[in-house]
Amino acid sequence: MSEHLHLSVALDGAGWHPAAWREDDARPADLFTAGYWVDLVRAAERGLLDLVTLEDALSLQSDDPWAPDDRTDRVRGRLDAVQVAARVAPLTRGIGLVPTAVVTHTEPFHLSKSLATLDYVSTGRAGVRVKVSTSATEYAHVGRREAPAFDRADYDSPQVQQVVRELFGEAADWVEVVRRLWDSWEDDAEIRDVATGRFVDRDKLHYIDFEGPQFSVRGPSITPRPPQGQPVVTALAHSTVPYGLVASQADLGFVTPRDAADAGAIVAEIRGLQQAAGRAAETVHVFGDLVVVLDDDPATAAARLRRLDDVAGSEYRSDARIFTGSAAQLADLLEEWSAAGLTGFRLRPATLPHDLLQVTERLVPELQRRGLFREAYEATTLRGHLGLPRPANRYATGAPVAAATTA
Repeated sequence: MSEHLHLSVALDGAGWHPAAWREDDARPADLFTAGYWVDLVRAAERGLLDLVTLEDALSLQSDDPWAPDDRTDRVRGRLDAVQVAARVAPLTRGIGLVPTAVVTHTEPFHLSKSLATLDYVSTGRAGVRVKVSTSATEYAHVGRREAPAFDRADYDSPQVQQVVRELFGEAADWVEVVRRLWDSWEDDAEIRDVATGRFVDRDKLHYIDFEGPQFSVRGPSITPRPPQGQPVVTALAHSTVPYGLVASQADLGFVTPRDAADAGAIVAEIRGLQQAAGRAAETVHVFGDLVVVLDDDPATAAARLRRLDDVAGSEYRSDARIFTGSAAQLADLLEEWSAAGLTGFRLRPATLPHDLLQVTERLVPELQRRGLFREAYEATTLRGHLGLPRPANRYATGAPVAAATTA
């Protein structure tokens, strides 16, 4: 693999700005059609991007990240991300497909086979973004347990941080279960021998026998081992506890630095946690997230953001830095942040399709001119794009011990 930047986009609705659906080139009438998502992902694929992520949740979108709102001037409602990815998969050939899974309320057995199926449908281009929920609305929708009770003002208190650690510990167990389930069939477990009448070698299907505070899963899976061995596991992280999830369980973490120095500090913290988790020798990518408002003329981009804010009725704010400018200026920033240790970037287009096309038709050629981005896909799987090995099966006879945690 060449030493290029890795580049991805995060797709959500009509774009990440709340007024995006009211742009002239937006397609609000198509948001709940398969064709809309196929068009977006194909556009990203034409730009040779590593992957797209598809947002999802178990409650309606809200301007308030902690509670629902009653606004009717925003996009509300979304399709299931895993099913969208499965629909898009046969109509694309190179790009990775990474739907979001709210693991706090989703059984790992069910999602393990859905994601394995996505890996088969995409011929090895599947991943998952692991998402933890603290939303009282989502807890009420599922109805299986009480939502953690805390005030956002007390988020940094020891009591609340203990709750956060428990939720992310549950997410780590969720990932461990799905990885074990993906390994519960050895690669050659299917014999398919018509002459002898043997379809499966039962000795090559394995119980995983996982026992934890939230999950008790015997296995094996009902779906054979995915083409990648294990689809790529990703997570968005903003602070030390979720950084620990990235370091201990993920193949790829998305982070939200404000500048190059902050990026370097975040990467250093994750690398330290990775070493503490016994994964120092493994590749764990760290991508920086940016909301992007892009135009050929930086002044035009700035004016467009002001106009979007005026339409929305308030200034847009995000957990990630909002970049406004030209593709060349964004390329400068990506180079600077890459030098701080980030291995790639996930760009959140403020509006769709405009800012996505700016990424694929302006930014990508600029990075190619600088020798920083691929000229063609160099692999056929998402793991291949990211330079990640296909992991050995932990249950196979003679498998190396380290393979149990290799991602």
